[in-house]
Amino acid sequence: MAADLSAVAPGAVTAVWGRGPERAHAFAEQFAIPFASDSRAAVFDRDDVDVVYVATPAATHRDIAIAALLAGKHVLIEKPLATSAADAAEIFAAARATGRFAMEAMWMRFNPLHTELRERISDGLIGEVNSVRASFGTPFQARGNVLSPGQGGSILLDRGIYPITLADWFLGAPTSIHAAGAFDDGVDVHGRATLHSVDGFAQLAWSGVEFLDLSATVSGERGWITLDPMFWAGSRARVHAGTVERIFVAPEIVEHPREGNGYRPMLTAVISALGDGRLEHPDHTHEDTLRIARTMDRVLHAMTTST
Repeated sequence: MAADLSAVAPGAVTAVWGRGPERAHAFAEQFAIPFASDSRAAVFDRDDVDVVYVATPAATHRDIAIAALLAGKHVLIEKPLATSAADAAEIFAAARATGRFAMEAMWMRFNPLHTELRERISDGLIGEVNSVRASFGTPFQARGNVLSPGQGGSILLDRGIYPITLADWFLGAPTSIHAAGAFDDGVDVHGRATLHSVDGFAQLAWSGVEFLDLSATVSGERGWITLDPMFWAGSRARVHAGTVERIFVAPEIVEHPREGNGYRPMLTAVISALGDGRLEHPDHTHEDTLRIARTMDRVLHAMTTST
């Protein structure tokens, strides 16, 4: 994120806060950031800080984001925005009260591949969408806090959010949910769900203890689209629609090379929205985030009651 932000004009990383001074200063040195501190107030009080990107463990997102908003800063918050829909709603309420921008950093929403496919599907590329299949499972952890119960650890919130977001794009909020999973020390470590909606269904899975197919498929009445692994950060998809040849033999290949580490389109969108004086981005609104957060609350509840 820091490297991509430094490459997106007119963005610049001016300060970093970390829970330990050694880590904060090491990060600042690595990315040539002029100011580092283990004092949150020292960062939030700076005049050269306009937007705060919150990348701490999920359980801390609400309190840090609200503190930044009360300090007069805009906020971009790493997904999940919060550990529950109720906490997410508090963040957005604080943003409205302070007149500041707040958005969940869901980079998938701004990925050029996903943007093109959503537009073409909306224009009828595969007809009415009736099903979504997606999974995200790898048997390793990029961050230890993902499995820490005290820090809001959750494989559903860390990885399941991507399949659920994909399903929400095309099928909306589910009318019913069937889900199951496993827990370790109170933290969900893998799960699966079937989400039924008015127009179709989604079959989703996520895991932190095993590999699952990292692709995804969106199907409709006149064809289907497969997003190659890793579907949430993908640059390539195959469109099985149109002619018989396209459907069964030679699907259309859609490609968008990744820009930097993949965050640049989202960061550009945030900078543009701020430049226009917006308090949310029209392509990723407060209600979009809250709707998906409510779905994840329901999935987690279904997983808990099924064990």
